[in-house]
Amino acid sequence: MTQPSPDNRDPAELVEQVEELGPERTALDRLVARGGRGAAWLVLIAMGISVVEVFLRYGFNNPTSWVHESVVFLVAVTFALGGPAALARNSHIRVRVLYDSAGPRLKCWMDRFNDLVTLGFCLAMSYAAFHMFWRASHNPLGEWQLERSGTSWNPPFPALVKGMILFALALMTLQALLHLVQSIRARPAADQEVR
Repeated sequence: MTQPSPDNRDPAELVEQVEELGPERTALDRLVARGGRGAAWLVLIAMGISVVEVFLRYGFNNPTSWVHESVVFLVAVTFALGGPAALARNSHIRVRVLYDSAGPRLKCWMDRFNDLVTLGFCLAMSYAAFHMFWRASHNPLGEWQLERSGTSWNPPFPALVKGMILFALALMTLQALLHLVQSIRARPAADQEVR
């Protein structure tokens, strides 16, 4: 049986094959990547809300007070969740000049160093995000009180966005820890492929 040449394959079949062979390193990464694809729909919802606002404002002269803050909230949540999704799919920006020219053993050590630096960065950012969220969710007496936007609608979106940033960074810290453990356990092979 002959296989179709790469030029004759169905595009939907290619997409399915790429998704099956995703770059996720752990089960958590696969879960986060799936959640990231779901969270991406928040951008479409934000766009839909904006379109409704344009019709209400200019078509019926009936502007709303909640659209701008809702759209900013949805896009901020999407942006925050983009970090764990990028880390899960191993699609963050990197300069590969040294990595591509290194041998398998050096690549293994470079992966370990990269994962260690990523873990340190995520820990530090999670610590900062915790303090930011604490100030946004508690008053000076230490009682629970969510920071609000201060507009006429006055939703607690600032505190919720800061909570989402904390969640995303804590998730990235766990991912980075799992990646570090995985890279420490990895053994360089002579025929190891470039990632």
